[in-house]
Amino acid sequence: MVQKALIPAAGYATRSLPATKAVPKEMLPLVDKPMIQYAVEEAVASGIKEVGIVTAAWKTAIGRHFGPNPELEAFLEKKGKGELLESVKKVERLAEFAFILQPEQRGLGHAISMGEEFAGGKPLAVLNPDTIYDGRVPCLRQLIDVFEEKRATTVVLGKIDREGTKKYGVVRAEKVSERVYRILDLIEKPGPEKAPSDMAVLGRYVFTTGIFDALRNTGPGYGGEIQITDAIGLLLKTESVYGVLFEGRHFDAGGNRGFLEATIHFARKRPDLSSLF
Repeated sequence: MVQKALIPAAGYATRSLPATKAVPKEMLPLVDKPMIQYAVEEAVASGIKEVGIVTAAWKTAIGRHFGPNPELEAFLEKKGKGELLESVKKVERLAEFAFILQPEQRGLGHAISMGEEFAGGKPLAVLNPDTIYDGRVPCLRQLIDVFEEKRATTVVLGKIDREGTKKYGVVRAEKVSERVYRILDLIEKPGPEKAPSDMAVLGRYVFTTGIFDALRNTGPGYGGEIQITDAIGLLLKTESVYGVLFEGRHFDAGGNRGFLEATIHFARKRPDLSSLF
């Protein structure tokens, strides 16, 4: 049973500069919630009880957001703003949080490796906080269902265009059921000429404990970083890996276009804001 989720949130977010020079990208709001809260809520809705956040020393705002704020709570109570007070208190009650300091940013694979002690020898879900999903069934829940059936590492897959082959890890896979594929190989940002398919891994994973051995044996790859796609490639030599083609909406909120699309999407779902669009 998958009970723990890791959220890597230590990067410099160069795609969102200068907005992220002083404000963590993960704290940029989609309507009235920081984007990292969407990832936490997805994990909780998928049955996760413990959430680890890999962060950097300067990103103290993330910890403050998920912790208590007695001064703010006292102010809201004094002003009789009960609804707002409850929304603030609800955030710190979402899950049991652990914060893991990544002293050096060396890629997503390295960030995930920082969560080995947190995982405690159990399966580990991983959610990229700037990859936003919205569907009838939470994206992570869709992965966990397949993980529990196959007892193997499971990742989310999404259809991509030619430009997407330059941005994501692209898979070669064989179909095993309606939305489930067995992954045969994957390549980080291969470009359209070398892409083995039109499906990529898009920011959600459920790993067996074998991923940590694979990461220990993964050297720097694309961009000089420890790539999780390279580690999954090593894992394929000893274990099966499955992919789930997600049903729902996906937004790459780490870039300006995707961030705006996600903001508009969630605003349209709000009765008090939908009339603006």
